[in-house]
Amino acid sequence: MSDEVATPRDEQPQRGWASLLNRVMAGLIVVLAACWVLAVPSYLGLAFYREQLLALILGLAVAVVFLGTSWRGERRGDPPLIDFAFAAIFLTVMVCVAFRYQAFLVATASRPPLMILLSLVVVLGVLEALRRRTGWMLFLIVVGFVLYGLLAHLVPAPLTGRRLSLDFLLVYLAFDPSAALGMPLSVASTIVVIFILFGEVLFCTGGGQFFTDLAMAMVGRLKGGAAKIAVLSSAFFGSISGSAVSNVATTGLVTIPLMRRAGYRATDAGAIEAVASTGGQFMPPIMGAAAFLMAEFLNIDYRQIVLAALIPALLYYIAIFVQVHLMAVRDDVEVVAADLPRLGPVLRDGWHFFLPFVLLLVFLFQFNMSAERAALYAAATMLAIGLVRPYRGQKAKLPDAVLSFSRAGLNTVELITIVAAAGLVIGVLNSTGGGFAVTLALVQFGGGNLVALLAIGGLTCIVLGMGMPTAGVYVLLATLVAPAIVETGVEPIAAHMFVLYFGMMSMITPPIALACFAAATLTGASPMKTGFAAVRLGWVAYIVPILFVFSPTLLLVGDPGPILISIVTATFGVFLITAGVVGFYRIRLGALLRAAFAVAGLATLFPADITPFGSLVDLCGVLAGGCLLAACHHWQRSTAAGTT
Repeated sequence: MSDEVATPRDEQPQRGWASLLNRVMAGLIVVLAACWVLAVPSYLGLAFYREQLLALILGLAVAVVFLGTSWRGERRGDPPLIDFAFAAIFLTVMVCVAFRYQAFLVATASRPPLMILLSLVVVLGVLEALRRRTGWMLFLIVVGFVLYGLLAHLVPAPLTGRRLSLDFLLVYLAFDPSAALGMPLSVASTIVVIFILFGEVLFCTGGGQFFTDLAMAMVGRLKGGAAKIAVLSSAFFGSISGSAVSNVATTGLVTIPLMRRAGYRATDAGAIEAVASTGGQFMPPIMGAAAFLMAEFLNIDYRQIVLAALIPALLYYIAIFVQVHLMAVRDDVEVVAADLPRLGPVLRDGWHFFLPFVLLLVFLFQFNMSAERAALYAAATMLAIGLVRPYRGQKAKLPDAVLSFSRAGLNTVELITIVAAAGLVIGVLNSTGGGFAVTLALVQFGGGNLVALLAIGGLTCIVLGMGMPTAGVYVLLATLVAPAIVETGVEPIAAHMFVLYFGMMSMITPPIALACFAAATLTGASPMKTGFAAVRLGWVAYIVPILFVFSPTLLLVGDPGPILISIVTATFGVFLITAGVVGFYRIRLGALLRAAFAVAGLATLFPADITPFGSLVDLCGVLAGGCLLAACHHWQRSTAAGTT
């Protein structure tokens, strides 16, 4: 069961002694991460390798999985003795690895029997923890790569790799800083866990309720307000949680019943919630942990990733917002009749929730502080405010603060196992040369044609992303597909954003659309029908990644003038295409008018520097779109006058 299936709150500890032990170990994960972020070992005069910290955190995370998850992947109370033994053995091994890491590094070349045995425990433990928490799909993919590491020399060209012995491969995967204890685990253990702590502190101080109330107060009384509440609240929550299905399960409990009462069909209500929740994975600052992983893969600053992701994410939500508005006007959806909160009182009672976010941005952009340290300070600020200032009766208490650590650790456990397993994949590709082989194969298969390569890459991203959580999807795609796109001359950040978008759209793309399945459980509608409706609603996420591959101006790369023009024309183009997709603007649009709106929108949407005549195409699209809007406005007024 993946973290994309669990809600952020279903990691609540269960009863029993194992639950208490799990909470302690999970809290210790966050404490270790915070100590590392604050450089506590340096203050104590200790020389500590990062890999030693990662070994301890991985040991704790896998032990929590063995104690809290059965071999069938079900949550449970007290475990059987054998699972307790597995947890104890793995944790003991990782403690040994942590405290003898330097000696093991020296002995890597000779590979003594003890080192091989410990390596076997590490690899098998990570794989079993992965299977229990994410199911068979990702497990089989990682096992396939491990087998490739042993058989790479037998694989036909161009995927042929180096021949490796079993003992070399095991030791490399377990101990090398580019494998299980590598970059993905480092990012999850020292950065993402702090942001998850920030989210947990926000929830325990009433921030979750505040952002729901804020969305209701802002748009609830507008036409189609129920769907607009879903879009806004999912954007707020998604930017913090970064998990599509968790977002559906959290906000959907409120928004889906509102949409149903307002008159939305069950299929449309589920699709709106699924698409809006999926966008949270693209929305800064957290982006489903992908922002931090991407910064490490590209070796650039996290702030650059946040800025690059901003405009595509806004275009995504603009498209959804416009669609739900036009659908509401077209179908005459009722205004929400519920007793909605007023914006003034909501802001008066909860204005303090904005302060940690402001501090986070100031620390990041003004003081150039590391993302993890900025998030830790923002979380401390949020907790300090929450202890003295309640929101509508909800006030944080010290026990809540302590539980925030354990909840953050529990919500990070699955991510840690996933990225450790992804590290195994990276280790195999590095040790065999398979990464270069895959890149070469994709480039050759695409015939050196960027359009063909994007089509192959996009399909590969969606297929690999089916049923997999955010971090695992991105790490695999960034390792396998993104380098091939970069080889054709595409900006690295555009290539990585491309694979992230297409990988994440598997959440709403049938047949395995996890976000749609989660929404369908709340609406009672068909998951497949919900999925196809979600594809229509989320159309912009299938087009915009192609645009910024050819023209990274939408990622804020380039001169200010072209960037501004691209943003304005892209926004107008999104509006025109959305009107064509919905089939309504002022009046119901026939097939010919819908096609005209779509063509004008595409011409306007494409950035000017994609083709030599791009500026002319943009101008024609803007003029055609303006004429279409004016004509529809005129026909609507004429019809109304005639009716009167």
